[in-house]
Amino acid sequence: MLVLVAPGQGAQTPGFLTPWLELPGAAARVAAWSDAIGLDLAHYGTQADADEIRDTSVAQPLLVAAGLLSAAALGDVRDIAPGAVAGHSVGEITAAAFAGVLDDTAALALVRKRGLAMAEAAAITETGMSALLGGDPDVSVAHLEKLGLTPANINGAGQIVAAGTLEQLAALNEDKPEGVRKVVPLKVAGAFHTRHMAPAVEALAKAAVELTPADPKIRYVSNRDGQSVATGAEILERLVGQVANPVRWDLCMETFKELGATALIEVSPGGTLVGLAKRALPGVKTLALKTPDDLDAARELIAEHGVA
Repeated sequence: MLVLVAPGQGAQTPGFLTPWLELPGAAARVAAWSDAIGLDLAHYGTQADADEIRDTSVAQPLLVAAGLLSAAALGDVRDIAPGAVAGHSVGEITAAAFAGVLDDTAALALVRKRGLAMAEAAAITETGMSALLGGDPDVSVAHLEKLGLTPANINGAGQIVAAGTLEQLAALNEDKPEGVRKVVPLKVAGAFHTRHMAPAVEALAKAAVELTPADPKIRYVSNRDGQSVATGAEILERLVGQVANPVRWDLCMETFKELGATALIEVSPGGTLVGLAKRALPGVKTLALKTPDDLDAARELIAEHGVA
């Protein structure tokens, strides 16, 4: 069984969209999306520097657009025939589009509002996120709570992401949990998936009222608890609350295992989730769509592991 996954914020790098825009019809599609949401996605994906695309209001729609564009290069999602779809953090909106819960334009409109709302919430207090590499999860979580930090992403494969104020993160850097090899600051502009994002939940709830989600046509696995969600209404409700709740990617991967996943493809800008899967899902074949050069290998994986 094939799983199709979409990365979250921090996966973006300057110019990563450039080769994808060279594909037939891609530039026109991105231009239409840009007009629809009032953001020049092509500019930010090809010419902007690292600081510009670190901006939450830019990074989030850029990541969703890249995910949709790279998946479209493989064909209709029904042709890709995944047994399940999922996304990490903002990647959940990409996955909702893959599942047919939202169309591409609605997904991009929602993520544009999400990015703006989260950027506004992040501006209230200087906050950030850092990844803990190694260590025992229970020990690390207890240590983070002692420092006033939130385990905002529990990613499995020995990785937890802490979120909180810059002062709290500085304290973590000086006082790592036992067994943690390294603390790595992430390229994000706020303490996402924590109480600091509460104002964004309210704004996103208002935006969600304007949408009419469809029930998923492909199994959709949620960050909240790693469970499959059967209705579009519940998926949308979870997308709203998700911005202030921890991401449980570890539980998502447990579900992939229980479902019998044999292959996993991560859409552009792929790499982060494939790295986690290689450690947590031994025996599962993985592929990251980094550039169009990866498309042929992805098609071979789809032919071998797709459910159709």
